[in-house]
Amino acid sequence: MSANKPGDPTTLNRLYGRSQGKPLRKGQAELVERLLPQIAVPAEGPVTAERLFGHDRPLHFEIGFGGGEHLAYRADLLPDHGFIGAEPFVNGVAQALVHVRDGALGNVRLHLGDALEVLRRVPDGALTMLYLLHPDPWPKARHAKRRMMNDGPVEMFAAKLKPGGELRFGTDHPVYLRHALSVMRRHTDSFEWQVEGRQSWENRPGGWCETRYEAKAREVYGHEVWYFRFRRR
Repeated sequence: MSANKPGDPTTLNRLYGRSQGKPLRKGQAELVERLLPQIAVPAEGPVTAERLFGHDRPLHFEIGFGGGEHLAYRADLLPDHGFIGAEPFVNGVAQALVHVRDGALGNVRLHLGDALEVLRRVPDGALTMLYLLHPDPWPKARHAKRRMMNDGPVEMFAAKLKPGGELRFGTDHPVYLRHALSVMRRHTDSFEWQVEGRQSWENRPGGWCETRYEAKAREVYGHEVWYFRFRRR
């Protein structure tokens, strides 16, 4: 596909990249087989707090949760809130299941697959928080349409967040950083950047834990990491 053809993740309707890495260890495979079906997001129908957790509660959604460290941290921090995580990489889901089991996190539901498929089924205005942390940057220009920070997904984020809800975005890739900020400048009617100078994007906000991916980006590769908070108007 050439870079000048229209499209973004909401219209491409396919996942890119690997779905599995090295073979799962026995314990991980057992968690995917036994625990995941117990806490999986239903395959069809509306995705609501009442349906997932039995009653209304603030609802959070993480797109591409990696190994699940941030998702588990937030779920443990806010036990009265409900957390949905979607990740297409089975090895990451297996790691997240370890966190859920070891932390006895009854307020987490997971989806192995496309986050947007689940997000479409969340009622408009239902989310309190939405997280997009270190998404695949797809740095080549011809792959820019694959980036999750694009007009179609951002419009969906705005629809699903309640007024005053928050979109948190983090990246260590300068190309993605510039692209994402360019996209968000087109959506100032929907989102207000919560910013008070450089410290706002150079320092991790409270309640936002460091993941292994973030630590590796900084310590092994020497990347800067940038943090952004956008409030739904």
